[in-house]
Amino acid sequence: MMKKIIILNGPNLNLLGEREKSQYGSFTLEEIEKKCEEYGKKINLDIAFFQSNIEGELVDQIQTSRNSFQGLIINAGGYTHTSVAIHDALKILKIPVIELHISNIYNREEFRHKSLISRVANGIICGFGENGYIMALNAMNKFLEK
Repeated sequence: MMKKIIILNGPNLNLLGEREKSQYGSFTLEEIEKKCEEYGKKINLDIAFFQSNIEGELVDQIQTSRNSFQGLIINAGGYTHTSVAIHDALKILKIPVIELHISNIYNREEFRHKSLISRVANGIICGFGENGYIMALNAMNKFLEK
């Protein structure tokens, strides 16, 4: 039976491929989703995707996920450093949570070094570009095997 997980992407990630290519590369969110879908099938994960620039929509999706999915991967973008609401929603979950960042947040501006999500995540992946998504899928699969 395939395990269902969701990958949430926060603000500005819909503009991957256009924005700060030196930081994020030239791949698009759609390309990442396609790679994840293909890889997910190989490792028996059924993956849903959700992206929003609106904090409340991400919180709503996290809350809905608690009854619909066995795991959640989140790249909260800028909300990583500012959103107590996302932190609190993730804290409620009883499923594994992986925090994901395309760039290495610790090699960037000082304000990006603090994550409000890390304390409620089972693990963190950052700095591996688009490959971080595949790494997160592998890590999630391991969490779900336990």
